[in-house]
Amino acid sequence: MVVSILIPCFNEEKTITRLLDTLLKQTCPLNQMEVIIADGMSTDKTRKKINSFNDVHPELRITVIDNPLKTIPSAINAAARASSGTYLLRMDAHAFPASDYIEKCLRNLQSGVGDNVGGVCVMIPGDDSWVGRAIAEAVGHPLGVGDALYRFSRESAFVDTVAFGAFRRDLFFEMGGFNEALHSNEDYEFNTRLRARGYKVYLDAGIKVEYAARSTLMSLAQQYFRYGFWKYRMLIKNLGSIRLRQILPPLFVISIVGLSIFSLFFSLARIILAAILCIYFLTLILGSVIQSVKKKDIAIIVGMPIAIAIMHFSWGTGFLVSMLRSSLVE
Repeated sequence: MVVSILIPCFNEEKTITRLLDTLLKQTCPLNQMEVIIADGMSTDKTRKKINSFNDVHPELRITVIDNPLKTIPSAINAAARASSGTYLLRMDAHAFPASDYIEKCLRNLQSGVGDNVGGVCVMIPGDDSWVGRAIAEAVGHPLGVGDALYRFSRESAFVDTVAFGAFRRDLFFEMGGFNEALHSNEDYEFNTRLRARGYKVYLDAGIKVEYAARSTLMSLAQQYFRYGFWKYRMLIKNLGSIRLRQILPPLFVISIVGLSIFSLFFSLARIILAAILCIYFLTLILGSVIQSVKKKDIAIIVGMPIAIAIMHFSWGTGFLVSMLRSSLVE
């Protein structure tokens, strides 16, 4: 077997069939592929849909294994142990790779361009509501995600991380797999260890994968709180990997909370707070207007600034909560 596609999965009945269909249509020959799905004991119709797809398309080799720990890194590690491919490719159950995604990843790996190769995530709405469309724009825009190039880059480059990377199976086990102590940011942490040992992470801008964003503001807030929480746990073990985009959200939250408290007593604090918030939201609105014109969707003007603000505050708050908890435990 040439390549094993590793998929962590839990209650993905809405998207799993579409993902499997995109894998079926890959330009990589099906007899060189296998799909290993590590299911976190789904309670919906996910497994039924996988079985139904497998019955109709036995030409795509699909194996489902249990993931009782129900975390993404444990799912990837378990799927990797069950795999037989020379190469491994991590994919999500609500990601939909372009038909040449696997072929191009393997081509880059085999030519020695990089040791972990991935493509650009094209964010798509989780549903067709105005909120869903606005969230998709927010999580794919530099104002929302900073310099996370895998979300929007148009140029290939060596990067800190990629979302759905492909790498040699022996390298994965040489590195010890994904860190199961982390419930999020496991791919970034893995790539940090790779780069520390001199390996290269390569983003090929010609490789595309669509990724379904969250469809509600509450789920977006929960997602980014989790990202921030586990980012601190990851960074504290890898201080050399800290980037400006990771420090700004917690600093922003601290400044807003601090100025809000001081504004109760000092007029200068009220002025500074008002100035910061005005500049912040005017910047978000300007970016949203530009994006709204590009997409010809007026709802983005309202929804995108709200979504980005939720991302920033949730991420920063999660980071600070994680820092506080770690300090109290120690």
